[in-house]
Amino acid sequence: MAKANIVKTSFRVLYENGLNQKGEPVYKAKSYNNVKTTSTDDQIHQAATALASLSNLPFYTVERDDKKEIYA
Repeated sequence: MAKANIVKTSFRVLYENGLNQKGEPVYKAKSYNNVKTTSTDDQIHQAATALASLSNLPFYTVERDDKKEIYA
């Protein structure tokens, strides 16, 4: 059975950045790399909301991106 190890973690904070011509929301993203691979989702969300509080744009969501190495 194959196994996987997380080798790299990053996250993106998305901000609301107005509306387009169709009235649909437009988002602006800021990426943060070199995050500890052992960070929990709660820790990443807490860091993202703290960083978002420094922005003039309204916070929308945070996305986590884990890169995994799969081996047998």
